[in-house]
Amino acid sequence: MSKNTVTRPKQVKNKKYMLVRHSRMNTIGLFEHHETKIPKVHTRVVIKTNKGLELGHLVGQLSLYRAGQLKFDSGQIKKYFEDSNIDISIDKTGKFVRFATSADISEERHLQKIADEEMECCRRFVKELDLPMKIVDAEHIFGGERVIFYFMSDGRVDFRDLVKKIAHEYQTRIEMRQIGSRDEAKILGDVESCGQQCCCQRFLKLLKPVNMRMAKMQKATLDPSKISGYCGRLKCCLRYEDKTYTELKKRLPKKSTKVKTKHGQGKVIGTQILTQLVMIETGDGQRIAVPLDELEVIPSPATPKKKKDSTPPKNQQDNVENKNDSQTRDSAGPPKQ
Repeated sequence: MSKNTVTRPKQVKNKKYMLVRHSRMNTIGLFEHHETKIPKVHTRVVIKTNKGLELGHLVGQLSLYRAGQLKFDSGQIKKYFEDSNIDISIDKTGKFVRFATSADISEERHLQKIADEEMECCRRFVKELDLPMKIVDAEHIFGGERVIFYFMSDGRVDFRDLVKKIAHEYQTRIEMRQIGSRDEAKILGDVESCGQQCCCQRFLKLLKPVNMRMAKMQKATLDPSKISGYCGRLKCCLRYEDKTYTELKKRLPKKSTKVKTKHGQGKVIGTQILTQLVMIETGDGQRIAVPLDELEVIPSPATPKKKKDSTPPKNQQDNVENKNDSQTRDSAGPPKQ
């Protein structure tokens, strides 16, 4: 090889990623792998995260993998999950270890039984130490590196003595995580009133706030017992259609707006968001429901601008007169004795 020959750098192969849902909080992330073929059925996988070895689920359309490479890039995946109100970690979350075997599934069941025993032990220690906290669940990491306890409390809790006692009992690393009522439902949630599994447990990760305005706009009942979910707060599903309702409502005219229809002129007295119907009242008192496309809004006459009065207000006139009087007295000099 001659000295003038330029050696080209080796091309770096594109990294392959797979979408995996893992942990008790149903976290979704991208995991690097080197497999050339992905099963066409949903399967369990063993992954390596910052917590250790974990068991997860392959998610998404498995037909989108070509030679082990996911067709969508990270930007497309992020946009899909953001549009679906689901949070996802696009950064490198960890690595794929292997496809789970029957022995791995059996080990997971065994660890779950151990986690139940550890949770009862933790609750006993909490009672002994008289700590203001409620132990919700325990998660024993698949690799055995640590045990995570999820708890609820109204404020901060000093659980250092608790961690020491549990670590001495089980000789492993202990982690305590404080959660709220929505996270509790995400871990322990069951079937909701709709007949489906709780959304927060099934697929939601990012729990965005829900308010009464959404329920009022959708004409939902305002009975708290009917619009509250497992967590005792407003149901997350009220948020799903809020964007559509908001966009449709912007198209409708406001109340008391004057409109023109084939039935004559009238004013708006009510609207229906989904059907895009406008209830108007004509001049003779007749009430008619008219589709939005069949009416024309009459622009309100522009209010004439008031001319500026050059005459100052009375109080300002008094000030001017008083000022002039003082200037006159000063110029005339002191009064004669």
